[in-house]
Amino acid sequence: MGHPSLGQPPRNLGVQPEAAAKLRAARSVIAARALEVAIDADRTMRERYDEAALRNLLRDAEVLIDRLALCVAGDDPFWLREFADQTAPVFRRRKVPVDDVIGVCEGIRTGARGVVDESVMPSVDRGIDAAIEIFRWYRTLAGDARRRNPIVAALYKGI
Repeated sequence: MGHPSLGQPPRNLGVQPEAAAKLRAARSVIAARALEVAIDADRTMRERYDEAALRNLLRDAEVLIDRLALCVAGDDPFWLREFADQTAPVFRRRKVPVDDVIGVCEGIRTGARGVVDESVMPSVDRGIDAAIEIFRWYRTLAGDARRRNPIVAALYKGI
């Protein structure tokens, strides 16, 4: 990360400020749509999460959209990638499978298409793809709350 005292210039956030402002203004609408898309993709989310947990996911989606707005403003996926790296352990602690967070990210991509211009979508895609790449890496670690293959679980447990 650039830092002036280290002789590196700070990150530029003035590339697409209008698109970032549109994302921030429609943050709650995009977050609600993202959660709908994630629930439509995985119907078991309604059964696995109570109302409070769904509200937490909605709030998390709003924060992801704020970070996405920074990515779009500077045309740099750094902000969302680093945020995903920092929040993945929080999702693990809350017992939220990383696959559900990836579903919310894909929903954010879908919701952002209705808000920003098509010329800005490559910046949105780069930011979301960077976050999904980080989340998929955390998915490979032991302890993720995802559903296990029952055959493999039986082999490891012993019958």
